[in-house]
Amino acid sequence: MITTALHITIAMVTLAVLLNVYRLIKGPDAPDRILALDTLYVNAIALIILLGIALGTRLYMEAALLIAVMGFVGTVAMAKYLKRGSVIE
Repeated sequence: MITTALHITIAMVTLAVLLNVYRLIKGPDAPDRILALDTLYVNAIALIILLGIALGTRLYMEAALLIAVMGFVGTVAMAKYLKRGSVIE
């Protein structure tokens, strides 16, 4: 029962990742693409955590934390670039 729910959840999060990639490619302007990247890394974190639960290892949790930190820094840098035209002043 739990493994079935886990497989269904992994499939749904994978679908969300594919939809995010579509919005990233198709996005009409830069803010939409930044939002797509932001939600893409959040869904990637969810997918990695679900795989860690399915495989029963804690290594994936550490990888998810690293992706969370890098994704946050990347989103802030891209938003700052759009607002001011440069990341480092």
